[in-house]
Amino acid sequence: MLNISLRQMRTLLAIQKHGKISAAARAMGLTSPAVTLQLQQLEQELGCQLFLRTKSGAQPTEIGEIAIETAFRMISELTSLEETVQAHKGIAAGTIRLGVVSTGKYFAPRLIAAFTAVHPGISMTLVAANRAEIVQKLHDHDIDVALMGRPPTSFKVNATLFGDHPLVFIANPDHPLVGRLDISKEELAEQKFIVRERGSGTRSSLEFFMSDTLEGLRTTPTEMDSNETIKQAVIAGLGIAFISGHTIEQECQNGKIAILDVVETPIRRQWFSIRHASRTSTPALQALDDFLRLRGPSLLPVLSKPYPASPSQS
Repeated sequence: MLNISLRQMRTLLAIQKHGKISAAARAMGLTSPAVTLQLQQLEQELGCQLFLRTKSGAQPTEIGEIAIETAFRMISELTSLEETVQAHKGIAAGTIRLGVVSTGKYFAPRLIAAFTAVHPGISMTLVAANRAEIVQKLHDHDIDVALMGRPPTSFKVNATLFGDHPLVFIANPDHPLVGRLDISKEELAEQKFIVRERGSGTRSSLEFFMSDTLEGLRTTPTEMDSNETIKQAVIAGLGIAFISGHTIEQECQNGKIAILDVVETPIRRQWFSIRHASRTSTPALQALDDFLRLRGPSLLPVLSKPYPASPSQS
């Protein structure tokens, strides 16, 4: 039987997260020699080197990767035990680190407010980033749950569907395509596009939808790194954009942005609540899953008037 302590496993996770022993030591409030000693004792117990010391930092070996996943499962199981005991005592408690793709930040605050109103003993933290960054954080166990569209395929996850996610083309209300019906992809290809950065889920969906006409774009798309910047660019008349319908609720209601009636749109995607497969479910996480299934759809933004008519048609 291995004689391994939780302190050693927490040290292992800290080194993996921060990349260097000195950085791990600062995060844990310890000295570098103390962290080095914990790692050496763990390596001696296992009889294997867990990290390669390089100029760029500590890189896990193959056994190190396995030990890191084991350490995470151990800490996760203990967290689950603690929350289960609290729940058995009638105390609903726990902490959830929630990550959302950039589009999700438009409804995540109302979701958190509604959830914590029902479960006041559960605290939540929120991280918003693009899809690639959120997937990486989920992989590295830096977040407990991710809200996004397509579940990642590079590692095993558990996904819970909780609502529809419409993607639409938008323009300034004075744009000549506004009010036109059944706009073709070929007509879109003639327009000037404003697009999200690579790594964004919205950018990937646009490229897939326009895959047969993307090469025919008249001008090189203007790339912007946030939905807010894209919306302001569209309002200013700099071009058309492909964006989540959940990000433009206010602008459509205020008449600042119009949705184009493009064939085969809105593109219907889904929202998923996603956990790393190795993440042990806790009462808090189960409560969030149940809440999203029951209340999630009602908390998503709704567009009341998807395709405004042009002045000649009104």
